[in-house]
Amino acid sequence: MEKSVFIDWLDRYFKGIVVRVVEKVNEANEEKLTYMFKSMLRKEFSVTGKWESVNVLSSRVSADFVALNSSLPLKSRDSIGKVSGDIVKSGMELYLDEAQLQALDTMIVTGATDAEIVAKLFEDTPKVITGIYELMERCFLEGFSSGVTMIDDKDNVGLGVRIDYGYLESNKSGVKVLWSNANDATPLDDLRKMIDKANDAGNPVSDVYMDDVTFEQFASSKQVKDFYAWSLKVASGSVVPAPSLEDLNVALGRDSRYNVTIHVVKRKIKVERDGKKKVVTPWSAGKIILTGSTEVGVLAYAKLAEENHPVAGVSYQKADGYILVSKFRENRPHVAEFTSSQARVVPVICNVEGIYQIDTKVIQG
Repeated sequence: MEKSVFIDWLDRYFKGIVVRVVEKVNEANEEKLTYMFKSMLRKEFSVTGKWESVNVLSSRVSADFVALNSSLPLKSRDSIGKVSGDIVKSGMELYLDEAQLQALDTMIVTGATDAEIVAKLFEDTPKVITGIYELMERCFLEGFSSGVTMIDDKDNVGLGVRIDYGYLESNKSGVKVLWSNANDATPLDDLRKMIDKANDAGNPVSDVYMDDVTFEQFASSKQVKDFYAWSLKVASGSVVPAPSLEDLNVALGRDSRYNVTIHVVKRKIKVERDGKKKVVTPWSAGKIILTGSTEVGVLAYAKLAEENHPVAGVSYQKADGYILVSKFRENRPHVAEFTSSQARVVPVICNVEGIYQIDTKVIQG
């Protein structure tokens, strides 16, 4: 690896470009580069390079009144379960080829503005940073919805990864009638059954997550439309259209039997292998997740070997505390300016005893 021929430009702009990419993702922006994992996971550094999910299977138990000078009644201690694993490395690489470098040289000698040159020279920097974000979003949505995140080797160049967060079987349920049956399905009954179960276990839920297709089935069902008409005090027998997400959240929020907010997940992730691109939907279709908090875990990250052993000639910047961005020059097989990103980071779902799952594709009495 050799130092970039544009090292003066890197010294002036590289750090600022990286910082701005992270800021743009974290703020509202026209490209809508928003990520659920960033809002629902807390970043946490791992010294050991391992991720851990510690779950306390607990319940609130009432104390007892006891007579003076008598012994205190012994209560059972909470049980603790732990799952863990190594934080694997992820990354990607892009480059400017000979033709692009010659075009860049021409821009410089012909008096192009700094803004035009910077845009061309650093056009791959946002891509390699958001590439890591896209991977984390895919892992998080897949894991949060199903309890297991798995990226097979056929989709992930170099390594197949599987993480099981240990969702409790006792917190999972099917439905009485498939939600695809709009006339006979009872989605409100299915939802309330799980809400009541969570309340009885001392884990009240406040937020409900589902994919957009499942929400359409929910909102279009006769039971939900009747409930919405009732909430509006519409006369029985009136034709009521399927309510919107906003309308339903208002109705559910003011009904003490539910008092939850529904969040619809509509996310696609583009992946590439051997030059071929495809789009995947990470949320497990038909799965509904109920939680008592919008923070459900941590984004565990560890230090990269290259941070302690930097390579001569490579320019480095750190993005978001865990993504190492590099720019360098190589001749393989032709001269090119490379931009790469790498990270040791993984989303970890915690406190799974407070997470409940409904599978709308499975009938369960």
